[in-house]
Amino acid sequence: MCGIVGVVSHSPVNQIIYDALLLLQHRGQDAAGIATSHGNAFSMHKANGLVRDVFRTRNMRSLPGNSGIGQCRYPTAGSQSEEEAQPFYVNAPFGITLAHNGNLTNAESLKIEMFKNDRRHINTDSDSEVLLNVLAHEIQEVTTGLSLDPSMLFKAVATLHKRVRGSYAVVAQIAGYGLLAFRDPFGIRPLCIGFNDTDRGPEYLIASESVALEGLGFHFLRDVMPGEAIFIDNDGKLYNQQCAENPTLNPCAFEFVYLARPDSVIDGASVYATRLRMGEHLADKIRKQFADGDIDVVMPIPDSSRPAAMELALKLNLNYREGFIKNRYIGRTFIMPGQGVRKKSVRQKLNAIGSEFKGKSVLLVDDSIVRGTTSREIVQMARDSGAKRVIFASAAPPVKYPNVYGIDMPTRSELIAHGRNEEEVCREITADALVYQDIEAMKRSITDVNPLLKQFEASCFDGHYITGDISRDYLDRVEYARQHPKAVIEDAVRTQLNLNLAQIE
Repeated sequence: MCGIVGVVSHSPVNQIIYDALLLLQHRGQDAAGIATSHGNAFSMHKANGLVRDVFRTRNMRSLPGNSGIGQCRYPTAGSQSEEEAQPFYVNAPFGITLAHNGNLTNAESLKIEMFKNDRRHINTDSDSEVLLNVLAHEIQEVTTGLSLDPSMLFKAVATLHKRVRGSYAVVAQIAGYGLLAFRDPFGIRPLCIGFNDTDRGPEYLIASESVALEGLGFHFLRDVMPGEAIFIDNDGKLYNQQCAENPTLNPCAFEFVYLARPDSVIDGASVYATRLRMGEHLADKIRKQFADGDIDVVMPIPDSSRPAAMELALKLNLNYREGFIKNRYIGRTFIMPGQGVRKKSVRQKLNAIGSEFKGKSVLLVDDSIVRGTTSREIVQMARDSGAKRVIFASAAPPVKYPNVYGIDMPTRSELIAHGRNEEEVCREITADALVYQDIEAMKRSITDVNPLLKQFEASCFDGHYITGDISRDYLDRVEYARQHPKAVIEDAVRTQLNLNLAQIE
């Protein structure tokens, strides 16, 4: 889960990209970067940290140009090294910068393939650098002489789609030519485009979420379609083409559950409206399981569960209260390393209002339950504040499987619902009762808002990986890499040495 943005304007874009990244900060707090284009040259600044901390006045002054791209990142593959902050850059052909949201599932095999066949060397563990080099190679393959036109770019993206597996929403700049954006053939990660009419012609902004467009005064045009590529040249002329053979739209359901801002619209569905519908469907299930008088008050776990909790309380005719106050200067707990750090962070992140709990049977509503660490701490906080009974409800179904498409889901053994039924999870989080949303109800919540959305990427709930290349062995390797990073680095070094020796021979 990263936030990406690309801009083509008639005036300097450094401030626009910076402001857009602030609006997308919820998608990644690990690192941030901006690369701008001026003439045939690029300027770039990137580092670990929040957007506001990475960029100072001197950095902004060093980013001239009327087009550029940016990214805010948290790592789902690779390490947290500053070298892996994006955008990435290669100098041939033409010079290309790229920012990527998603995760390639065949990155390791592509690294070997590129070294042996494409004569390209990957310097980091980031799959985004792999993606950049695949794009650069395919552009190089289709260009004749020193020129480049949109049809060549689209042909290069079409070949990239055939080579690359996984999820990817991409913005890239080609020096001297313009801005390229494309989305994987399954449409897993979101990407949309907006425009702004000026006296000098239209300006375009491409971003992960519509909130970045609207917050900067751009008019929402549409979502980038699965498999589609869009090219905007330096004169502001837009070209687009479908580059995949059999594209299908499968937006990530977890975007609607948790990741996206509620004021965004993704693939024609308002995130806020889908969360309201999740609350309605969850209310239907709770009504069947509990009698009148079993619940005194409904409380959300701030912030993303608030729409579902409010709608649930309204539909059940129950009192709605804010029992927890959030400290907004603490990072998201499910992307923090180590159970001890997460457990300590919960108490720093949330504070209970004791008077709202004392002597009451409380229904706590959260957007989802991943590891269960936060849920357990919250249940205990409610008890410590005087709640006589704590019922926990999840607006999402049980998270049973890892996500391999760009969300930092933990290993199977760390997922509290993996291998456990609802009753066992309830005991683990020490609640008096637990209610999960049904998978079909979650999907219906999105379809209710946009009936054109028929299928979703929901692998963390149902274990179905739509790209068709995820096996148990693959998941085992991913988990081994998370648990033994040093050993993986040593294996990578040995592999590279063997490739070098084979090349010499």
